[in-house]
Amino acid sequence: MVERAPGALSLPADWPVHPDLSLALNRMGSFDWDLGSGLMHLDQAALDVFDLYADEYDGRPETLARRVPPDEATRLDARVSQALKNGSTHYGAYFRIRRRDGSPRWTHTQGVIRRDGTGRPHRIIGIVRHAVQELADASVRIALDIEARRRTSVVEGTTAALAHARTVRDVINVLKDSRGLEYLGASSLVMGLVEVGRILLVAEGPEGSFVPGTRYTRVDERYPMSEVIRDLAPRFIDSAEDFAASYPELWPHIDGLGVSAAAYLPLIAQARPIGAIGLLYRDKVGFSADERNLLIALGSSVAQSLQRAMLYEQEHDLAQGLQQAMLPRRISEVPGAQVAVRYRSARIGRDIGGDWYDVIPLPSGRVGAVIGDVQGHDTHAAAVMGQLRIVLRAYAAEGHTPATVMSRASDFLHELDTERFATCLYAEADLATGVVQLVRAGHVDPLLRAPDGSCRRVPVEGGLPLGLAGEFGQLDYPVATVELDPGHTLLLFTDGLVEQPGADLDDGMQRLTSLVQSGPRDLQLLADHLCEAVDGHGGEDDVALLLLRRQGLDAPQGSGRLQQHVAQCDPEALGSARHMVRAAARAWGAGERADEIELAADELLTNALTHTDGGAVVTIRVLSGPDRRLRVEVDDSSSALPRRRDPGEAGVSGRGLMLVDRLADEWGVESRGSGKCVWCEFTVPE
Repeated sequence: MVERAPGALSLPADWPVHPDLSLALNRMGSFDWDLGSGLMHLDQAALDVFDLYADEYDGRPETLARRVPPDEATRLDARVSQALKNGSTHYGAYFRIRRRDGSPRWTHTQGVIRRDGTGRPHRIIGIVRHAVQELADASVRIALDIEARRRTSVVEGTTAALAHARTVRDVINVLKDSRGLEYLGASSLVMGLVEVGRILLVAEGPEGSFVPGTRYTRVDERYPMSEVIRDLAPRFIDSAEDFAASYPELWPHIDGLGVSAAAYLPLIAQARPIGAIGLLYRDKVGFSADERNLLIALGSSVAQSLQRAMLYEQEHDLAQGLQQAMLPRRISEVPGAQVAVRYRSARIGRDIGGDWYDVIPLPSGRVGAVIGDVQGHDTHAAAVMGQLRIVLRAYAAEGHTPATVMSRASDFLHELDTERFATCLYAEADLATGVVQLVRAGHVDPLLRAPDGSCRRVPVEGGLPLGLAGEFGQLDYPVATVELDPGHTLLLFTDGLVEQPGADLDDGMQRLTSLVQSGPRDLQLLADHLCEAVDGHGGEDDVALLLLRRQGLDAPQGSGRLQQHVAQCDPEALGSARHMVRAAARAWGAGERADEIELAADELLTNALTHTDGGAVVTIRVLSGPDRRLRVEVDDSSSALPRRRDPGEAGVSGRGLMLVDRLADEWGVESRGSGKCVWCEFTVPE
């Protein structure tokens, strides 16, 4: 017995066991649909309308799919859903069914919606009947016009989505992921591209439909895609029988997939075929004139998008190849250090960029590390990047100080016939001492990771980006110094590693610091870990990454030499120079005399900055000979020679050279062209 809802239709008490005789006489069937359980009871007359036997229906509406074509089912479901959502008490609709012999027939249904006290629908009671052809045609014409407009809008919407596709895979995903195929009634698609007289299959269709040996096919073979490419005309396959007769080699492989119709369209761009697309249908027979026109229009839109995508990929591959050629083919082994480098190209929405890295072996156990980013994302940026990399490498190999290397590179880019600028960070590391001199030109600060995993940002006072410094005449780059102890890792990277759309750069630096802290200890795995993290948060910019870890035990311990320029009125540079001297002295075995060497160097630098009008250059190096010595030299531009004098009891000045005389084993002054060099030497154990 079926429980009656208040206000239900007046039906016999034992309905639906004994259906109403008046309904049966009028060739009407009835149904009772319990929305809670999802079960729908059909009486025998209703089963007759659907041309079903009693044992072919199990009470679930989905079972009717064998009689209701997908496009009709979609339209009918939309009508019922609309009535349920908008509070209607009834609905009516015409739809077509496909009888057992395959012929179509118009059917009409009416339903009354029963709702509970809250207005929630819980039951639909109604009738189904054969429809008079004329009435059905008149009633459905408006609905079909609406459906045609909707299909047209689907094509337009798909075309708009295709406009944003950059790659061939994007085009395929737009077609598969959009609801266009669903609205057009297709169950899946296949797509092939023409390559030197062959067709490469790039979209395989439904799972299990791949035919062995068809990844590449010839244009002259007997396949539907080959045919439409040869004839430059669409091929509409109206039935399974048509498919089997036209393509007997292909049909046995897809016979079990339920394909009942298909539409194959040539993809033509600039009057030549570039590929073909096939739409596969289930429970469909034949194509109307409107459907054919819509599909042809869709094929034209896909062809245009596909041509753009192919050109984009060709240009992108060319630019990427250019950039890869500009980057170092391999990184030479650096005695005393481990190095890991990575480059990750730009993602969708951008072309190739000007990010680069380089590792430059230098004399006396030193190594230069460069990271940079040329403005722009195109082949011109990659070309400028290649020139800058070569110039920086040349200046560094000539033995110039880090500040001079950066200054000359900026001047070079300024004089180059380009409007591009570049950010850059250059680090020169003495692996024997662990002293690293850093120069920054508008670039992001590096990070320093300790052996215990802790990580911190290394603030480096910077100058203008390369190219702009020459434009504004600001070619003086301050030098920062940091000690790289054994096991510590210096991380240089471009902004693509820390930038996200709509996010602050400081937030990106904090996120990167956390990633480094939680990353693996192995240097190569750490580099992979950071690049994978960028892919995970959807970074769209290029990324260049260089990791330098000092090993210490294998560091070369031969004669070393470090040098730094200190400008007037630059206390930070003065402190950095003292830091460099102290670290070098300790690393080169000065032991307890390291503090004395630092103090003497500080006095010589202070004298030069106080009594001359320009800056000074401090150099510390190891002298080989019978006695191993460390020599500190301070060069300035004044030809006036210093002299030692007694400051007296109340004197404030005059104590510098006296202190140097007491601390150093030897000291002296040498004239050098327009300036002089004040030096001091300290004997240290082997």
